[in-house]
Amino acid sequence: MAKSRSTFTLVIIAAIFVVGVWLGNRLPGLLFGSSRKVYSSATLLQQVKPLAQLVTVQFTLQKYVEQADVKWYGENRVMLLAYGVVTAGIDLKELQDKDIEVNGTNLIVHLPPAQIMDAHLDDSETRVIDRTTGVWRSPDKDLEQETRKIAVDDIRRDARNHGILKKADEQARALLANLFHQLGFTNIEFRPQLSLHLDAKPE
Repeated sequence: MAKSRSTFTLVIIAAIFVVGVWLGNRLPGLLFGSSRKVYSSATLLQQVKPLAQLVTVQFTLQKYVEQADVKWYGENRVMLLAYGVVTAGIDLKELQDKDIEVNGTNLIVHLPPAQIMDAHLDDSETRVIDRTTGVWRSPDKDLEQETRKIAVDDIRRDARNHGILKKADEQARALLANLFHQLGFTNIEFRPQLSLHLDAKPE
């Protein structure tokens, strides 16, 4: 029967990607030109959706993860120093026309919820720091891979617990607000995305 133990040691908010600054300062001119235009919700949607998965926050986490396979005749054990990277943002591809309300220079955008875009181990930093094979046991080549999978799950959960989704939502709103301001909108309000689209399929 397998057992696991993990100890959380460090959380670092790494960065709001510099692409956010670049998008805020450069994208409106690149996409729309410098002249003031009047935008409909459909036009805004067509221009924003190509941004696709807008990654705004990256967390790096380091933790020890131990996995043991215990039998009555001995145990195999691996301890991993896992260095994980978790990114989060919002998926603008989920936006639909009705999520954008334009009224002159007033704009309401119903944003989809922030989500974790990726979670993985940095192999250049992650390493096995202890490995034990019982006297009556054969080396278990799959135990390290199982430990790595557990580490990724733990790191993803730790990032959630330390507010990565809240931070990603805040930074996405700030980035998009800057973009829309440069398009000429003076009053921008973000709200949660409408609960269910008519064409959404139940999970």
